[in-house]
Amino acid sequence: MDAARLGFKPGTVIQELGWDEDVDDDLRSAIEKHVGAELVDGEYGDVVDGVILWWRDGDDDLVDSLVDTLQDLVEGGTIWLFTPKVGQTGYVPGADIAEAAPVAGLSTTTTSSTGTDWAVTRLTSQKR
Repeated sequence: MDAARLGFKPGTVIQELGWDEDVDDDLRSAIEKHVGAELVDGEYGDVVDGVILWWRDGDDDLVDSLVDTLQDLVEGGTIWLFTPKVGQTGYVPGADIAEAAPVAGLSTTTTSSTGTDWAVTRLTSQKR
C-alpha cells in the first residue's frame, strides 16, 4: 500500500484510534515507514497532525467516535476513517459516513480502497 497516495506526509504525527486485531498491519507498517515514526495512541497527550480511525458497524456511535478524533487534532488536520469493505464483517455503508461527518464538523474529501478488507474515507476538520 502506498501511504503517500493516501495523503500521509513524512514527519507528521499520526494518532491511531479503534485498533483491534482485524486491522491491516501491512498498511499500518507502510504508514509508519512513510511518516518516519510509530503511530501514537489516544494517550499521546499532545496535538497530532492526523488521526487514523478504524471503525466497524457495531462500534459505539460513529458521530461520537468522529468527534473524539478531534480532541488532539490540529486545526485543519486530516482524519482517515478506515471501514470494512462491502461483504466484510462490520461493513459501514457510505451513506452512514456521509451523514455522520458533517454532524461531527468534518468534510469528506475522498474515499478509496486500501486492500482486500478495508476502505478509507479521508475527512478534514473544518476551521473552528
